[in-house]
Amino acid sequence: MTLSSVATALITIVELPYAYDALEPYISAETLHFHHDKHYAGYVAKLNELIEDTRYATMPLEEIVRSSDGAIFNNAAQAWNHIFYFEQFAPRPQHHPEGALKRAIDDQFGSVEGLKERMTTHAATLFGSGWVWLAADKDGRLYIISKSNAGTPLTDDLTPLIAIDVWEHAYYIDYRNMRKNSVEELWKVLDWRVIDARYNAIKA
Repeated sequence: MTLSSVATALITIVELPYAYDALEPYISAETLHFHHDKHYAGYVAKLNELIEDTRYATMPLEEIVRSSDGAIFNNAAQAWNHIFYFEQFAPRPQHHPEGALKRAIDDQFGSVEGLKERMTTHAATLFGSGWVWLAADKDGRLYIISKSNAGTPLTDDLTPLIAIDVWEHAYYIDYRNMRKNSVEELWKVLDWRVIDARYNAIKA
């Protein structure tokens, strides 16, 4: 199921596109059970409570994120962010970007390793809870963006490409307080096929 098909009157849970243990040892089955089944599912459940009998009840999830604020925004954005986050990983990922995205990364960050280092540093140093994103504008220019809490590049009219969840529930079971270590391991299961497709779709 894609993000665009997360539907209207009742926001439904999007299942993981791989088994719970498929990303081990980098992300454990225990972490994914808690992250997906408790935290992400909790945001969806709360959002459905909040939007019942409102104008948001008939909107796709992404539209709710773009047009809401307060508690509805927080729960809608967290639901959307988590789907996007889970869908970027794979048990047998493509380890490097290709084509237009590779050229854009090399041009703006010097190399893929340069991009990884900068995003990892942003994630390790973001105060409190939130998200670190790689996003692109309509011309394909790339941006590394740190957002607190439920923040998302969707509200900046940018296209998200990579999401790093730095809420403690994303990493604490496996890495305790070693947030930077957890982010360094995420790159090992990030599927650049998915990221390439997200980037190529900007001008498609």
